[in-house]
This record gives sequence, C-alpha cells and structure tokens, in this order.
Amino acid sequence: MHMDITSAKNRISELRREIEAHNIAYYENDNPSIDDFEYDRLTSELRQLEAQFPALAVEDSPSRRIGGAANLKFSPVSHAVRMESLQDVFRKEDVESFCNSMLSLDPDTEFAVEQKIDGLSVSLEYTDGVFTRGSTRGNGEVGEDVTENLSTIKSIPKTIPDAPHFLEVRGEVYMPREEFARLNERQEQEGGKIFKNPRNAAAGSLRQKDAGITAARNLDIFLFNVQQSDGAEFETHSESLQYLREKGFSVLPVCAVCKTGEEVIAEIDRIGSVRANLPFDTDGAVVKVNSLAARRSLGSTSKYPKWAVAFKYPAEQKETVLREVEISVGRTGVLTPTGIFDSVELGGTTVSRASLHNEDYIAEKDIRIGDRVLLRKAGEIIPEVAAVVAHAEGAEPYKMPPECPSCGSEAIRLRDEAALRCVNSECPAQLLQHIIHFVSREAMDIDGFGSAIAEQLIKEGLLRSPADLYYLSREQLSSLERMGEKSADNLINAIEKSKNNDLSRLLTAFGIRNIGKSASVLLAEHFGTLDALRNASQEEMTGINGFGAVMAESVAKFFSLPETDHLIRRLTEAGVNMTAEEKPLSDNRFEGKTFVITGTLSSLGRKEAEDLVKSFGGKTSSSVSKKTDYVIAGEKAGSKLEKANSLGVTVLTEEQFLEMVG
Repeated sequence: MHMDITSAKNRISELRREIEAHNIAYYENDNPSIDDFEYDRLTSELRQLEAQFPALAVEDSPSRRIGGAANLKFSPVSHAVRMESLQDVFRKEDVESFCNSMLSLDPDTEFAVEQKIDGLSVSLEYTDGVFTRGSTRGNGEVGEDVTENLSTIKSIPKTIPDAPHFLEVRGEVYMPREEFARLNERQEQEGGKIFKNPRNAAAGSLRQKDAGITAARNLDIFLFNVQQSDGAEFETHSESLQYLREKGFSVLPVCAVCKTGEEVIAEIDRIGSVRANLPFDTDGAVVKVNSLAARRSLGSTSKYPKWAVAFKYPAEQKETVLREVEISVGRTGVLTPTGIFDSVELGGTTVSRASLHNEDYIAEKDIRIGDRVLLRKAGEIIPEVAAVVAHAEGAEPYKMPPECPSCGSEAIRLRDEAALRCVNSECPAQLLQHIIHFVSREAMDIDGFGSAIAEQLIKEGLLRSPADLYYLSREQLSSLERMGEKSADNLINAIEKSKNNDLSRLLTAFGIRNIGKSASVLLAEHFGTLDALRNASQEEMTGINGFGAVMAESVAKFFSLPETDHLIRRLTEAGVNMTAEEKPLSDNRFEGKTFVITGTLSSLGRKEAEDLVKSFGGKTSSSVSKKTDYVIAGEKAGSKLEKANSLGVTVLTEEQFLEMVG
C-alpha cells in the first residue's frame, strides 16, 4: 500500500511510542505486554517504513537499539564489550537464507546451533580467577551492577582454577520450571504478584534490592559466550564453551556444530522436539558462525551481530471450549478465576485448566462460558487464553461472583487492585491457607501438621485462628481420623517446640502481605521484640536497608487491625516467643552509631558489612541524614556519598572500616 510522507511520519511516531512502551514493560518492569510475534511484527513494520523513508530514520529509533535501560536502584556498569541482542527470525527459510549468505562468503563456514534460554542476560567478570562483578545487559552498553544477587546463584563459581588475568563471560539467568511453579503457588497463597512465565520471574528475582529474596528464588544460569579474556585465546566458539565447561561453569547443554543449512535446520527441529520436556524454558534456537575470526570480520549492524540469528519457535495454540469457571480463594482473600476446558494436548502435556487471572482480563478478552477459544503455551508453564474464536450462542459476558464462594461474604475490589477480595477474616478458605502457611517449614515449622489435619480441625470447630494451635489437647488430636495417641503426642511436642522459635519465624508465619522470610529477618534483627515493631513508625521501618515503603505500609496496616491484637494476645498467653535471638556482640564500640553502606565493596558483601556493624552494637540505615554517623563508600558510590559530603558526615573507605573492626 502506498503511503505519503505525512502518513508515514505519523505511523512511524505511533510505532516508536508503542514499541518503547513494550520495551519498558519487557526489559525494565519484567512484565511483557505482548508476545514476541506481535512485537516482531511492529518492529518489522517500523524498519520497513524507515527504509522506505530514510529522511524519517533517526539514530535512537527502537528499531536500532536494545530496549532496556539501567535501573536507578542499581549502580550502572558500562560494558567494555557490547552485549548485543540477536536478530529474531520466525521462518526456517530465513535461517536457510542466513546460512547460505555465510557459506557464499566462505564455503567452509561452520555453524554452532544452541538452545535459546528464556531468561535474563548477564555478564560475569573474573580477575585472577575471582568473581569480582556481575551485571545485567541493560541497553547493551550500560547495565546494572547485580553482583551481590548473582553471588547467591549456586552454579556461578566464586573462583576458577588456572584462570587468565581477566575473563568476562556472558550467560542467561533462568528460573527452573519446578521452582517457577512453586513460586507462583506461594505468591498466590500470599496475595503477591503472579508471574506470567519463568523469564519474568527470573528477571524480577535477580533485580531485588534484597539479595536474600534472590537467594530464596533458586535461580540458575547457563553460560553461552566468552566476551573477553586476557590470557586465554580461542579459535572457535565451540572451543571457548568447552574451556568454560572445564573451568567449572554451567554451560549451555546443547551446542551442535553444523556444516550446511540442512544440518542447521535438522538441529533446530531436534531442539524443538524435546524443549517441552526440559526442566527450563527455551523459546528458540540460536545459529552462530563458529569461527571467532570470521565473526570479527563480519562485525555488527547498529543493533545486531551479522554472524548470528535467533530462530523463535511459533507459539503453540489449540482450539478448545470453555465449559465452566472455577473460583478459588487464596490466603489473603483474593478470588482467582480458573477456566475449565475440554482437554487438549499443548506443549507436550494435557491441558484442561488455565488461569483467567482476574475480571479485567476476562472483560478485555470478552471470555464467556461455552466459547471456543485458543489456548496458548509458548514455552510457558501456565497456559492462557490467547483469544476467543467464537462466542457460544446466547452466551452472556461473564461476571465474577459478588460474594465469596467459601463464606458468602461480599467480595470487594480495593482501590488500585485488579482482583476481587473477600475481607472476612474468618473465611474458612482463608483460614485453611493461613494455618497451612503458619505451620510451614519457613514459618513456625510444626513438623507433621499437614493440610488434612488442619481441614479436620477446622471442620470440628477446633481451629478458628492460628493461635488455637497452642490450645489443642492430646485428646482432641487423638480423636481425629487416622490419628493415634503416639502421633498426637508427636504433634503436641512439635507445637510446644515451636513456641521457642525466633521472632523472625513468627513474623513470617503471620503472612503479612509483601513480607516474606527475608523481610521478617530484617524486622526481627532491627527491632528485637514484637512490641518494639508494633510501636515503630513506617519511617523507622524504611530506614532499614532493603526495606521499602510498600513493605512498611503492609506491616503498619497488619498491626492496626483489631484481629491482629487478639491473635497476638492469645499467642502471648500461650507462651509463644516474641523476641529475636540475641547474637552476642563482639563488643559495643559502635553502640548508638548509625552506618550507611553505599557502592560496591571489594572484599565484603553488603550483608556481611551490615552484620559486622551490628556485631559491634551499631545500626545500619538505607538513607543518609543528619543522624548518620558514618558512610562506608565502596566503588562507584553515588548520590548517598554526595549527600554525606554535603551534610559533613564522616565517610569511610572499606579499608578504614575494616581497620575500625580489626
């Protein structure tokens, strides 16, 4: 279709705005708003219009650069070797065309074909064999320093043997599928964010201010490239991967070397045939020229290397019929709709259920009971409705129920929330989930207390609150189905033992929104007693390094509820511990002193430095004020250092701090 320059200018502006918004959603918020195929269609249209009207092309067009940007909550890292994005192709003919063009330049060209891991790209730097810095890709030129968070990934070696003076490698951080399923199950129970796929979960987990949260997410990594090395040289890509494997790195499990376009396509098909059964997500296959000298000769465009392409597998979709909508109630009262469909084979598994998320999602897609719909599972664990194919005759728009299906109380929609929520604190569905969470291993850790026992006790009216656990008798437990006297004794002993748990476990057990295990430990360590925490202001809470305003608001709201007062009173009367375990001080040389740690410390992790301050009686804060006594400034310290200098706060180097603690 012919387009004049005015229409082209308007369309190009519209495309750039839309692509920029999708880039922010994908790269910076870890929450993609469209799938890869739709995104590729938009960028392809933009490139075609810019080629047709070169006067309208600009250097900073999203068609010419990677979409991410460094997040201000992390220190920026300038990449000495640009972390390039690959050109995506969606047709095998395009892969064959790429191979043929490379072979026309050199008939002896070899191709390395690898799985494309669906995760977050990172750089790892090693100096004299020691892991010194890790960063995200960002926009390819500037990323984010996430060294502390990457250090929590067990498969990243902290040291490597017989290492070159300097080595920078690139890899993909991912979340295994089983861990993703467990995470979303926990998030749903706790009313937290439900991640769309493992890639978003991995990205969101790696970019946490609290490295403890990252550690709890059990991320993993595959290395796929040597960015630069001072002291090790390679002729081919496959040789460099073997070198990394020998040094103890977790390297891509598949790297086939092929000599023809036909071999490349056969390997792409083989990777595609097994990817549904892998323990991690792959969304494509990468085809690279194997010779590193040839790569240097070929070079790159402004956005992509000329020596590689990424083939993206088409999203698998199947047509089926929505038969009913099932509503479940989570621990925080959120009503979650799940679609029940005629069974279809999708992504290697039989699918008959898919989350419908919330009423906004249902309304946006106009999903109605009886509709023929397309279910999609593009390398994702959780299937979703891609589109409605046809409404059933006479079908009415689906409306979420106005009341809780468990207790019949009114379901309301709170401001700024997409979900309906039952606010009845005595709702049976919420109570069961509350109890299961309360006794779980990360919370009060009451061994042997499973969901079946909880259900029986709730049904018998013996459990109306977690506090009731501590008032159960042996007689009440032994009267339950399949519960003998010995089992009852064991359970009573486990309940009694849990009374001595540290305060952090009790805070975790409360199940406060946005507060998990790591945040509970921070609160317990900082305030020491439950009473001190209950009387603390939100400002005091946000003064804790790694504790944000949303978390503080959730804690304050929880302790303002009358039912919380009642719960704490009954737990106290039962003898449940309300204090944090006191760690013995080395001495009290920092008593009454407040420290702020900023920048990257070369020999200490941030948590280790904080623990050192506390071991000598001091406190740490995340913000600099007139009340701050010392700022410990590491490499690339930013605005906090500037503020300390402007307020006249004493600034310490890492070496000076270590001298102070001996």
